[in-house]
Amino acid sequence: MIPDREAFLSRARTDEEREALARAYDLLLEVVRSRRPRVGDFYDPFLAGRVLAALEKVPGVAARPDGGHAEAERVRVLVFPAGVEPRAEDWQLGFLAVEGRWEGLTHRDFLGALLGLGLRREKVGDIYLHEGRAQIVLSAELLPAVASQLSRVGRFPVKVTPISREELCPPPPQIKEVRAAVASLRLDAVAAAGFGVSRSRMAREITAGRVAVNWRLCQDASRHVKEGDVISARGRGRVKVFAVGGTTRSGRTSVILHRYV
Repeated sequence: MIPDREAFLSRARTDEEREALARAYDLLLEVVRSRRPRVGDFYDPFLAGRVLAALEKVPGVAARPDGGHAEAERVRVLVFPAGVEPRAEDWQLGFLAVEGRWEGLTHRDFLGALLGLGLRREKVGDIYLHEGRAQIVLSAELLPAVASQLSRVGRFPVKVTPISREELCPPPPQIKEVRAAVASLRLDAVAAAGFGVSRSRMAREITAGRVAVNWRLCQDASRHVKEGDVISARGRGRVKVFAVGGTTRSGRTSVILHRYV
């Protein structure tokens, strides 16, 4: 049974969340009516978690994120009938390589150039800069327009070429390794160690709906996390549980965390 629209949107705490959930609700209606997958815009980890959490409570449908790469920060959420395995093309992701001779250009410069073409931020995924090259993830329907119209970034001329998902080569993430001994693998304990805040403060942020695990909103501070889980906190970034070690003499669990900087 499809939830009432206002009941679905009541989970939102801000105007931004309400807008994201409203678009997700429209997708939900389309999926139920057509029995075909429908994909939404790009979200940051927090909004993706909010949308996925809301959709997962609806019987008969499923939702899954994809941003073109396992380490993607911005992802599109696909809504599809439960029991149907989606195809990679259902996410309608497009990929571009940008070549040129430039100096000092940043992620902000490339994003500004894209928005200057009239693109909405929600249609642009991650932008990777690495070893003098740039790669962009965006909605597939925008590929022809961007490939033909994006000729400069800042003051530098560029050449834009569509590429495949397999050619996408994100740079190694910039991480700060955190080694800690935590009382348990509870979410509040691990996240507090990773983000460098008190456990009580992190617990409050979790219950306030500001934390996601693997892009799923989680308001249960006592949930246990495991090796490979990615914890996202609104305003703090992301932490990955890189390794879980043994028990210390004091009975605590040693962990290695990678905080994305």
